[in-house]
Parts: sequence; structure tokens; C-alpha cells
Amino acid sequence: MNREKTDIAALRQNYTRGGLEVGDLQASPIDQFQAWMEEAIGHGLVEPNAMTLATVDQEGQPSVRTVLLKGLDERGFRFFTNYRSQKGNDLEGNPKAALSFLWRELERQVNITGFVEKTSREETADYFRTRPYGSQIGAWVSERQSEAIDGREVLVDREKALLAQFPEESGVPVPEFWGGYLLVPTSVEFWQGRESRLHDRLRYQQTEEGRWQIERLSP
Repeated sequence: MNREKTDIAALRQNYTRGGLEVGDLQASPIDQFQAWMEEAIGHGLVEPNAMTLATVDQEGQPSVRTVLLKGLDERGFRFFTNYRSQKGNDLEGNPKAALSFLWRELERQVNITGFVEKTSREETADYFRTRPYGSQIGAWVSERQSEAIDGREVLVDREKALLAQFPEESGVPVPEFWGGYLLVPTSVEFWQGRESRLHDRLRYQQTEEGRWQIERLSP
């Protein structure tokens, strides 16, 4: 039986939860982000730290994927990955990136641009030790991240070998090809959905003197 296709163009949601004014914002975009993150956590959102990471390679080809925010302080936003992956190769040649958080239930987005630098090995090791044993092994299993492989059995066989090589009681060393990145923001936009698509968009832009100025963008 043929099923009638959904009219994707007709899919829409009217946003009614509230608005956002400059006076609502804190002086620092990091502090404002932390406040919104706490609200997202408090509302029980699933993986509120999930973020879209966009990178560009040396030929100008963009790519995008979802990763998890694993650290935040006055310096910026931290995540961890395989340095030999596509995103790692992109960032090696072009250390600029963009992040986007979508908290649909709160009708909010946060869009961030900035430059990226590697975290210290000490910081990487500190985080790696907090990961579950399976995730530590998984970092080793995915040494060839983003490369084509012959089948899933390649991963299964490598996992078995690594479980034997690095038993849990002995500890798992941090792979030299794996580590953290810090995205230092130069622009942070807070987006709040509004009725009739007249959304509130307030952007922190860093000046040449390193200060933050806030401007309203047209939706």
C-alpha cells in the first residue's frame, strides 16, 4: 500500500515560551551560556551538552557532526576526540570552528564561532580517567576514526584484543592520537524562538580590545 508522503514544507512550530532582551543577559557570554545550560539540565533534557560542531578543511569543504561538550570555563568550550579523525585533520589545517546547541523543548539555540586549540596532555589525561572503562577502550578501538573499514567485525576483533591488552584493573593509557580541544569564542549568539518567526537573536561579539559587546540581530 502506498503511503502518502508528508508535506515537509508544511511542518512548522509556533514558538510561544517567551522572549529575550539585552537586559536579561549577563555581561559574559560564558556566564549566560552556563545559566541556559543549567536551565536545560533542570528541565530534564536528554544530553543538553550535545552540540553540532562544524569544521572546514584546507580546500574549503565544510563538514558537520554532533559531539558532546565536556568542559566549560572562562576560556571557552571543551570537547575530546581522535586527533586523526576528519574533524581533527580539519582543525589541524584550519583551527576555526563553529558550535550550535539546540534545546528544542525550551525553544532556544546557542550558536558559537571561534578558534580552536588543543588542550594540554595533562588536561586530556584528567578527563580520560573519568571515562567509563568501555569508553576508554573505545578510544583505542577507533584509532582509524573516519577511515573506511571492511566491516564491523574489524571493530569487534580489535576490541577483544584491547580488552585483553588493557584489563580494567590495570588501567588504560591515554592514546597519543586522542585528546581535547578548546574552542575559544569570538562570537556567541543566543536565540529565543518567538511567535510569527520574529525570533530574538542577541549576539555577543568580541571587540579588538577583548571586550564583549551585545547586539540584536534581525531574525
